Amino acid sequence: MIGAPVDVPGATIEPAARARAETLRLPLDARRARRGGPAAVAARQRARLAALVDHARTRSPFYRQLYAGLPERVEDPALLPVTGKAALMGRFDDWITDPAVTLERVQAFVADPALIGRPFPGAHATYAVATTSGTTGTRGLFLLDDHALRVASAIGARLLSSWLRPVALPRLLAGRGRVALVVATGGHFASAAAAARLGATHTDTAGGAAGGGRTRVFDVATPLPELVAQLNAFQPAVLAPYATTAALLATEQRAGRLRIRPALVALAAEGLPDGEPARIAAAFGSTVGNSYAATECPFLSYGCREGWLHVNADWTILEPVDADHQPVPPGQPAHTVLVTNLANRIQPILRYDLGDSVLQRPDPCSCGNPLPAIQVHGRTADLLTFPTPSGGTITLTPLTLSTRLDRLPGIALFQIEDHTDRTAAAPATHARRRSRADLEGRTPRAGRSARHQRAAARHRSPRQPRPAACDRRQVPARPATGALNRLKPTHSRLGHGRRRG
Repeated sequence: MIGAPVDVPGATIEPAARARAETLRLPLDARRARRGGPAAVAARQRARLAALVDHARTRSPFYRQLYAGLPERVEDPALLPVTGKAALMGRFDDWITDPAVTLERVQAFVADPALIGRPFPGAHATYAVATTSGTTGTRGLFLLDDHALRVASAIGARLLSSWLRPVALPRLLAGRGRVALVVATGGHFASAAAAARLGATHTDTAGGAAGGGRTRVFDVATPLPELVAQLNAFQPAVLAPYATTAALLATEQRAGRLRIRPALVALAAEGLPDGEPARIAAAFGSTVGNSYAATECPFLSYGCREGWLHVNADWTILEPVDADHQPVPPGQPAHTVLVTNLANRIQPILRYDLGDSVLQRPDPCSCGNPLPAIQVHGRTADLLTFPTPSGGTITLTPLTLSTRLDRLPGIALFQIEDHTDRTAAAPATHARRRSRADLEGRTPRAGRSARHQRAAARHRSPRQPRPAACDRRQVPARPATGALNRLKPTHSRLGHGRRRG
């Protein structure tokens, strides 16, 4: 029955038959929710929220304490207190609902590069591990259970059915369904973890691929000429890069160096200036799909042909609020947004302050999708352009640099700024020397071509401006792109930090 309570498994071993049945049931339920309209979606929200709250205060000491005194059954999120990354990470062992999972064990796990993409063992189940960079001031360590990954797969089918049209079928067939994920592979990112569950193979920066699967992961830090050569050899039917990487690849496609014919370019992670999605679509002659998500909830929303993002409200509760966490009416920009992930039970995310500014559409979207529609004002990333010694330029995505810093110990927060001055660098600590050496020496080709630019590390915390449109990514000192001049590391209690995937 539509709207009936959903049996969501916790952190226990599920029989294979039950897992297969759920894999089949979830996409069907997602379709029924959309066809049933707002009433069907709201009914699912209420039932799933009540089940999640009950699970959280039964299994999590943190939530048991936080929710003391609440009604026995909670179907209205407004009854719940607001949570945030700093408070939850500070009580990590009490937050987790599997007592075998501890902060110490997870830290040791993510510190070993050999374990990237592998499941983390709990008491009776295994989990995918994802991390965030701490652009809001606190690094995050997040686990996803199998149920959450299956929900993400079901929502992925919803995205593809919305973005792809019958006219794309010839390209899908020509590409034999091959999917290229151009993501950060140097840490335990949500994208890498999900790719591992899909059986994806990884292509290293030397051009070799581990296996021949239809889904392949390409490292975003690969020098652009090598990445272009790898994609030309792979010929994907679906290209799924970070948004700024897609912008660079579109330029390569227009120049004739990249020669692929994807049926779909699925953007993720970052915002782009107006007009860039259309330029990318024209370069590849394909549909461009956009999405807005977070490590805390990787299936938040997906874009429509009218340029709006539709919230997957049957599995997510998204609350635009003001600075006092009071509701903001549709049509007005929010100061921040509270997110509830209704699928993941190992690490419950309930009324979580994500820090992004959104605007909810006050009327039904003209595309016909009944799910709530939003615009996101708080996610942008600039391309970084460096002059080369030969008089030319080279353009990098911020992730190309930041993913390398994420791998270095001793750096908790960093910031990429555009400066034109020539301020002398401060005396280097070990962490600053490592970050400078890594950017100038280890970043293949692109880093060496920009070596004459100064990476001057400053031992103070990065600036954290909080305008109405809160940027959870790199904060440029100026709106224009420019050379990297300053990196500002601080020391970390968590050791290795990783970017959001």
